[in-house]
Amino acid sequence: MGALHQVDSNTNGNGSGTAKDGSRTTIKSWAPATGELLGEVRVSTKDEIRAAVARARKAQAAWGVLPIEERCERLLRLRDALVDRADEIVDVVSRECGKPRHDCLSHEVTVTVDLLSYYCKNAARILAPHDIGLHLLKHKKSSIHYAPRGVVGVISPWNFPFVIPMGDVLAALVAGNAVVLKPSEVTPLSIQKAKEIFDGTGLPEDLFTVVYGYGEAGQALIESGIQKLVFTGGVETGKRVAAACGANLVPCVMELGGKAPLIACADCDVERTARAIVFGGFVNSGQVCISVERVYAHESVHDQLVARVKEITGTLRQGDPNGTETVDVGAIIFPKQIEIAEKHIADAVAKGAQIVSGGKKRTGAGQFFEPTVLTGCDHTMTVMKEEIFGPIVPIQKVASEDEAVRLANDSHLGLNAYVFTKNREKGKRIAQRIEAGSVVVNDVLVNYAAAEAPFGGIKQSGFGRVHGDDALRDMCDARHVFSGRVPEPSSDPLWFPYSSKAYRWQMRVLRALFSRGSIVKRIGKLF
Repeated sequence: MGALHQVDSNTNGNGSGTAKDGSRTTIKSWAPATGELLGEVRVSTKDEIRAAVARARKAQAAWGVLPIEERCERLLRLRDALVDRADEIVDVVSRECGKPRHDCLSHEVTVTVDLLSYYCKNAARILAPHDIGLHLLKHKKSSIHYAPRGVVGVISPWNFPFVIPMGDVLAALVAGNAVVLKPSEVTPLSIQKAKEIFDGTGLPEDLFTVVYGYGEAGQALIESGIQKLVFTGGVETGKRVAAACGANLVPCVMELGGKAPLIACADCDVERTARAIVFGGFVNSGQVCISVERVYAHESVHDQLVARVKEITGTLRQGDPNGTETVDVGAIIFPKQIEIAEKHIADAVAKGAQIVSGGKKRTGAGQFFEPTVLTGCDHTMTVMKEEIFGPIVPIQKVASEDEAVRLANDSHLGLNAYVFTKNREKGKRIAQRIEAGSVVVNDVLVNYAAAEAPFGGIKQSGFGRVHGDDALRDMCDARHVFSGRVPEPSSDPLWFPYSSKAYRWQMRVLRALFSRGSIVKRIGKLF
């Protein structure tokens, strides 16, 4: 649900200690809302990362043979600890990301806890062996069982530094794996808190290990002998990560960027749609891979919708979430996103767009960018074509729902999309025409919180899925067992030696089974 960037040591938002050979030895975490230094972690060396994977492999050998029910029972202690210490998690994430505490509690902690609860309740069913009914080889029996892969690597982003990595960590642990996680170098303290809580539950320490570093640390993790990698980040970084996984034959999940369109149909509830646009576009300062990043509003509701979006945006309170006042919109976590936002706005205005609200970086302390609404937008502008990852909502007027669908699909990304209409059946029909991994009708963002539902993208938004039953199964190797239902003879008519008689016999069987007018097919239709 975000973007992962390589951060240079001289950026205003993250710095590092440097060794004599030029290597970076520490990562500093700064509060984006205040500029305060929050803490630092030591960069892991390649040898330390390889050693962490080796220790994880030993821990997994004992963990993976436990019954699923026992693993889940132990992991529920972790869930209890996360709930008991939710305020601590909220405090760290809020300070490190500059996001409102409400967001941290609902989006980071609650979603994580619910996902773990769902998997612990249902893992035995999801991962149970099952038979495959064979349509032809009736004398054989076929079954699938699920075995832990081993050590799963996770490389996670900075925009949701707790829920995204912990969702992957917990799914891997439930399935019987060990995990080595490299968090974003922008937000290392949030996952450090998760590791601290994990270690206090009595679970094996090496079962979940955190390593810190930059791009080279991620490369070292991929090359360390892991059995799967889950990466969440930007498209360009994802391409390099996928290439490294391919070179090492490491199965991977790529959850990359998004450019979520919102289609406001002629019959939409304008008030709900406007509020959804504001929330979906500005929560977490727009730093969400499923943010509302472009709106296609039917011409019959466009003006009314824009006016209401402007009004609601004007009521938003922005500032330090850990100050004395409650805020709705916090800071920009990674300072480069401010430059990107400014470039998008300048390009759009130069091509005819109008700024309805916001449009600039706030002066004073902290990394804040005003919630911005643009109208008069079209697909000549980068703001409608490229991922923004900031608090900007561009709106384009369309003449029909067909035009809206065509424009929604005119993107190299396909993660989430939204349709607003009072006619739910129509909304579902439109949703099925949109090229995205998930399409939500009359709501925004909420699908990520559905533990049962798969989450992931198509096109350059990546491949593979997190959450849902299939994602848990994919944390395992699916192993196929094929056996006989009856005692096998000492030989088989399909084995050597071949003969012309055997060939003729096989041809008769082929035609009897598959010819359009065969007696076998006619008999089969009777039963």
